[in-house]
Parts: sequence; C-alpha cells; structure tokens
Amino acid sequence: MPVPSAPLPVRRSVPGRIRVISGITVASLALLFVALAVGSASARDGLRIIGRDAGPQVVATAGLYLALSDMDAQVANVLVMGQGYPQQRQEALARYEEQRAGANRTLLQAFELSGDNAAERRTVQSVLDGLGKYERLTGQALLLDERSKHAAGPPPDEVVRTYRQATDLMRLVLLPQAYNLTLESGTIVRRTYDDKAVIVPLLRIAVVLAGLIALGCLIWLQVFLARRFRRVFGPALLVATATTAVALAFGASVLAQDEDALRTAKAAGFDSVLTLAKTRAISNSLQGDQSRYLLDKERADTYEHTYLDKSLSVLYYDAGNLSTYHSAVAGGSKDFLGMLGPELVGKKGEEVLKEYRSFQAADAAFRRLVADGQTNEAVAERLDPVMTAFGSYDRALMALAKTHQDVFKRAIDTGEGALDTLWRLLPYVIGAIGLLVIAGVWPRLKEYR
Repeated sequence: MPVPSAPLPVRRSVPGRIRVISGITVASLALLFVALAVGSASARDGLRIIGRDAGPQVVATAGLYLALSDMDAQVANVLVMGQGYPQQRQEALARYEEQRAGANRTLLQAFELSGDNAAERRTVQSVLDGLGKYERLTGQALLLDERSKHAAGPPPDEVVRTYRQATDLMRLVLLPQAYNLTLESGTIVRRTYDDKAVIVPLLRIAVVLAGLIALGCLIWLQVFLARRFRRVFGPALLVATATTAVALAFGASVLAQDEDALRTAKAAGFDSVLTLAKTRAISNSLQGDQSRYLLDKERADTYEHTYLDKSLSVLYYDAGNLSTYHSAVAGGSKDFLGMLGPELVGKKGEEVLKEYRSFQAADAAFRRLVADGQTNEAVAERLDPVMTAFGSYDRALMALAKTHQDVFKRAIDTGEGALDTLWRLLPYVIGAIGLLVIAGVWPRLKEYR
C-alpha cells in the first residue's frame, strides 16, 4: 500500500506566515490606537485642569481678593462721608453688602474646587473665620460712626481706632491669605501646562511613529499575499491601509490642535486673565487707600506710601515718590513695566492706559486739596471726580480682561471639541479596520483548508 507523501514544507508554512504577519499588523494597529488614546487622554486632562478646575479656581480666588479689598474700601468711604453724603453713603453700604455676599460665594466655590487639598481647605476656612471677625469690627465702626453724626471728613478717634483693627485684619491677614489661594491654584495650572507642553508633543510623535509602523505592516501583509498568491492587492486591505492613514493624519492633527489650544489658553488667555484680575484687585485696594489717607491722620503718610507701592506694581515707572510718579504717568511715556506693562497693547490696552492716566491725574488733584487743608473739597473730590475716573479705569480693565477670557474659552472649547470628535470616531475606525483586515486575510487562509 503506497504511503501518502507529506505536504511540501513551503505550503505548510504559508498559513503560519500569514497568521504571523497578520498578528504583527494587528499589534501595530493596536499600538497606534493605544498611542492615540493615551495622547488624547493626556491632552484632555490638561484642558480639564486648566480650563475647568484649577484655572477657574485661580480666577475665582483672584475675585475673592477684589471683593475683600472692595469691602474695606467701601467702609473707608462711608466713614469719610459722615453725614454729608447720605445718598452716596447708602450706595457704598449697598456695595459693601454686595461684595460681602460675593466674597462668601467665592469662598464656598474655592472650598468646593479645592477637592482633597487639605492645606487649601484650611486656608479657605481661615479666611471665612477672619471675615466673620472683620465684619464684627466694621459693624462696630459703622455703628460708632452713625452715632457720632460727624460732618464729611475724618471721623472721631474711637471710630478710627476700631476701623484700624478691621483694616489691619483685612490688609495683613485676609488679603495675603486670599492671595495665597490664588498662588496655590496658579501653581497647579503652571505645573500642569509645563508637564503637558512636554508630554503631548512626545505622544504626538509616538502616534506618528506607531502609525507609520502600522502602515508598513499593512503594506508588508499586502505585498506578501500578492506575491504568494500571484494576485493584485486585495481591495479590503487597500481600504484598511487608507483608513489607517486617515486615522493617523487625523489623530496627529487633533493632538497638534490640542497642543496649540493648551498653549493659547495658557499664554494668551489664562495668564492675561489672571494678571488683569490681580491688577483690578490691587487697583481697587489702592483707591481705598485714598479714603484711608483722609480718615486716619496718624497713618496718612503710611497710606500714601502704600498707594505709591501699589501703583508701581500696577504700572511701574522709576519714581521715588508719589509726585514724581504722577508726573511720569502724565508724561505719556510708554517706557514702563509692572503688571499692566505687557497687557497694554491693542485698542483696548490703549484705553486702559488712557483711563489709568486720568485716574492718577484725579488723585494728584485730590492730594493737592488735602495738602492745602481743604478737607471738605478733598472729600468732594474723592467721592466724585476720583471715583468717576476710577470707575472708568476699572471698566476698561474688565473690557480688556473679557477679550482674554474669550480667547481662553475658545481655546479650551476648540481643544475639547477636537478630542470629542476623535473619541466619537475612534471606536468605529478601530472596528472598521479590524473587519477589513479579516476580510482581506480570511479568504487566503480558507484556501488551505
């Protein structure tokens, strides 16, 4: 009986080689999609922290500094008004209550956003406790002021002494704590951005490399099948190759968009929004120093120096005293530094600079009246032209901040929108390529059954 001959080794090895090459191809495709998933997840994490978590918390805590400083400024305004400006007094008290409610809301928001950060939660709780004490002291000062029924100008000594305790608590304890909250959240944003600025480009490179490997494996598989079976390239594998190329290009493009969105949100949006929020808070505090300069004669020099220091931090000129600073600001020179320096570009930036100069000019006129002993006129100047000029300056700051806030929001929305599109399409692309590879390989394997 004849013994059947064994199949040729080459024929026996073909299905195995097809399976090996197919397995390598599938593994390379899996590597591509894993790289896309990791890269997009990392980019989304950066966008979430900067755009939804720590970023908004920074702005919120900067708003807390503004609300607290404005509360103290309004109390100082009320004490300077005395019985001479009943309507403005009621408006200032209403503004105080509004800012007090805003500060409490912001503190609750900061507490919620702090998450598991125990140190930050303790700071928020400390500010809440201190704010309660501050409100009690200002309540006593306002009550004593109401009872004294003094004319416009400095209130009685007992009112000033009580207010000193309140303003010292605000300036030396509460405002530094509020600023620390901003710094802590800002550190998270900067650290996140620095990490993502390195990681996302590296992951984009990994996606490109993995995609090229996957395309190379698909081409290898098609060449092997075409040569082994002496047929033209299979349409299923050709479509799989084209789909993989499109997925590679689209995924790399999305990661590039996210990289650009992170950079724009941080540099052109968040940084400027935070700078202008701090500028508004410090500016509001320095205009409160004008009223404190009027109501507390013993500390008038201190409040004048404090006003100059804050002004220099907002817009720096080389000036050793307030008179020199007023002259430098009025001179029109743009050779300045300070927080506002980099922001004063474009039409809205020029408007801010114009209004700041008007405010400082009003302050110079106000201080000349004080120096001449014209207290009533100085109070009138403080409560009308000076506050009007400051209001115009503050509105210009808010308008400039809004433009950067819009840039920030658009960048975050663009980055997240691109990622959402990628994640919606990715499962279908993975399934389609998998089915196409099977459709291209399975008929060849069936020929050996």
